[in-house]
Amino acid sequence: MFTENTFADVSKDDWYYDAVKYVYENNLMQGTDKGFEADSKMTRAMLVTVLYRLENPSEEIGECIFEDVSENAWYGDAVAWAAENDIVSGISETEFAPEDNVSREQMAMIFYRYAKFKGYNTEETSELSQFTDKAKISDWSLEALKWANAAEIISGTSDTEISPKDTATRGQVASILMRFCERIK
Repeated sequence: MFTENTFADVSKDDWYYDAVKYVYENNLMQGTDKGFEADSKMTRAMLVTVLYRLENPSEEIGECIFEDVSENAWYGDAVAWAAENDIVSGISETEFAPEDNVSREQMAMIFYRYAKFKGYNTEETSELSQFTDKAKISDWSLEALKWANAAEIISGTSDTEISPKDTATRGQVASILMRFCERIK
């Protein structure tokens, strides 16, 4: 049960309070030894593990295709499952880079692929014309960000910037995950 005292670094006045409560109560994200650490950077392994918890697959997970992911790693099954279901690809054919920080555009792509995996509607898009940094979006992630913005899952870091290359924080991921669960079907 989540209370105001569950994490010393999360208060009711924080913009991410409801999202942290949601992900904690639904066992999608947990705290660290220092609290929730909403402003801390999210890694690729962390994000995939969150989606793995959301999916809670019952089928046996195959062997991971990435050489830098040990099957004994805390994220091993999650990465193997995500790769097996085309939710993630690596930074190369043999490397996943689990400890690398996940950028906002990588996060959008992973959520987009997960939505497609689930059979959810991914047709609606936004032109992202309100964002002055739209040109910084990588070609490979443009469609995913257009969908995530239109679906109101990913908004900008301000009214005029979407910050595609910035690292996603734990607070941002908690908020995006809550919106994804509440809005996408």
